[in-house]
Amino acid sequence: MRRWIIVLPLLLALTSVAQGSGAMRPIALDDLKSIVNVSDAAISPDGSQIAYIISKPDFKADKNRRTLMVYDMHTRASRALTFERTSVSSPAWSPDGAHLAFLSERGAGENATEEIYLLDMRGGDAVPVTQTSRGVQQFAWRPDGRAIAYVTADEPLNKKAIEHHLDAFVVGDQSYKEKEAPSPSHIWLLPIGADGSAGQAARLTQGAWSLPPVAPPSSPSSPLSWAPDGRYIVFSKMETPYYADGDRTTVCVLDTQTRSVRTLTAHGRFEGYGTFSPDGTKIAYWYPYKGDPAAQNDVFVTSASGGNGTDVTASQIDTNVQRAIWMPDSKRLLISGHKGTDAALWIKPLEGPAQRIALGEVQPTQAFWLDASVSNSGAIAFTASQAHHPTELYYMRSPSDTPQRLTSYNDGIAQLDLGRVQPITWQNDGFSEDGVLTYPPGYDPARAYPLVLVIHGGPNSASLTAFSALNQLLAARGWIVFNPNYRGSDNMGEAYWHAIYNDAGAGPGRDVMAGIWAVEKNVHVDARRIGVSGWSYGGFMTSWMEGHYHIWNAALAGAAVNNWIDEYALSDNNVSVRFDFGGSPWTGTRMEQYLAQSPISYAGNITTPTLILSDTGDARVPITQSYEMFRALRVHHVPVRFFAYPVSGHYPSDPVRALDVQRRWVDWFAEHLK
Repeated sequence: MRRWIIVLPLLLALTSVAQGSGAMRPIALDDLKSIVNVSDAAISPDGSQIAYIISKPDFKADKNRRTLMVYDMHTRASRALTFERTSVSSPAWSPDGAHLAFLSERGAGENATEEIYLLDMRGGDAVPVTQTSRGVQQFAWRPDGRAIAYVTADEPLNKKAIEHHLDAFVVGDQSYKEKEAPSPSHIWLLPIGADGSAGQAARLTQGAWSLPPVAPPSSPSSPLSWAPDGRYIVFSKMETPYYADGDRTTVCVLDTQTRSVRTLTAHGRFEGYGTFSPDGTKIAYWYPYKGDPAAQNDVFVTSASGGNGTDVTASQIDTNVQRAIWMPDSKRLLISGHKGTDAALWIKPLEGPAQRIALGEVQPTQAFWLDASVSNSGAIAFTASQAHHPTELYYMRSPSDTPQRLTSYNDGIAQLDLGRVQPITWQNDGFSEDGVLTYPPGYDPARAYPLVLVIHGGPNSASLTAFSALNQLLAARGWIVFNPNYRGSDNMGEAYWHAIYNDAGAGPGRDVMAGIWAVEKNVHVDARRIGVSGWSYGGFMTSWMEGHYHIWNAALAGAAVNNWIDEYALSDNNVSVRFDFGGSPWTGTRMEQYLAQSPISYAGNITTPTLILSDTGDARVPITQSYEMFRALRVHHVPVRFFAYPVSGHYPSDPVRALDVQRRWVDWFAEHLK
């Protein structure tokens, strides 16, 4: 099951490139204008080609231009398959490798929808093969290559009434930003001819229930998975289409011939991400440790005929699983998760101990989902970064192979004078804890340096020794940057993850302070110049730290959870927040718990100059909470500035505003840490 609280914005680990820059100089803000992001690694069934996507910003148009690429393992060269679309994602090879399907926008303006396009790898242009009213959310090739199953939302039952402005809707467990009730999403089947031509799509499922929607930033929607015989599809079924009702999700199997649906297990809720083994005899799926919704994701494996099966990760890997991919022999799983300050991969045999894959300094991209795929021979294609090199495409012939970097889009920035990155560990409250330090270029241990904390969001995420443009930008200004992990982070096992239950700020706050003391033992920190910052749950931690500790000279709170009552009542997470507090704020004495763990309750203690940033259309952490803190700080005459970005989403997704966030982040500390 997914973790239902606030997740870290991906852009805080922005990947960038400074093409053609060979000079040994520190990174500058303008270097981020040549960002190349590499994503969506999809290896062909025979392992001979890897499809992937590169994204570059167009600052004049304020859009990200995305290009579908293919890397040929024989020629060791890449070529473009599409050219600078504003939308392209989810490349997927046909089982014979002759065609490549992907999602891209069809239409223009408000009428544009995400549709499936098909590309004949023998030549020709990409052709749209679906035309839905509400867009395709995900799809999967049938094993014979003669059909594609896809998911799309139904049209509202009162569509005609809506057209006449009779559009009042019944409110359920949804964000206050929504303008309509969500429609159920269902599975359709699209026949595909041998030549790539598409037939007439047919509906396979229907009803008031729904396949799970996706609400970024988070894992993608639980994928469709075909049995090798092409008759059955395993999928996740929610009782309602409301995102916050995701606890009521079960793994089910659809018979595409009879269109009947059966439930796989007896758990009744908290399930997801079911996948058939290549031989069709087993199904792997996510379920929280011991069925506790406040616990981390584990992987269970059961018979395709049904049953709860066995937890295969808890005792040996003990990590919050980001993804589980079957290996071709159906006897092993590729497991991803965070371990310490690494993005780790394991091979887990169904019988026998887990084996961690040796990746060296390579950090696979797995912000809530591993960006990887496996060929029929067991070769692995994935995207990853290193501490001093942004994201590229990587390849391993087998799990025992050394990772090979296949692309060099971001070599320019790797040649800059970047700050040294290293993990740091400490002990607190009986926990072994860790974090990441980034030193200024040319660091002199005899000097005292300002310290800037950048606290990760989630809270179920982790600070890793992966590339971070923000950390390097801050370090380039002559500051030591500290990314502390804290209880609730997903890198130290279930006990550490679960320790944040009903202790949103106090325990994590002690962890962060203990981390600062550990830093001060290792480096010479100028105690007169310490800043704290973060986005999302990192913003929450920033507000909490300001209200409880008084060592800060400046603070930046981005999209901060300041009021858990607002988060419960107004966000897209809404009622699912109860799993972190033991119930609703309107039951028993829990209102006191919610308020006691809300930073807004301690606003009167804050004296730190604070910069507040938020999106007006943020459904994950509604901007109301930023307004509340802004008003409170002004009443108490605390120096505060508040910038609101007039866009939707949890973090600005366009390049101009994303760069502006980075600029304001650096400038605020430059002003206050003089």
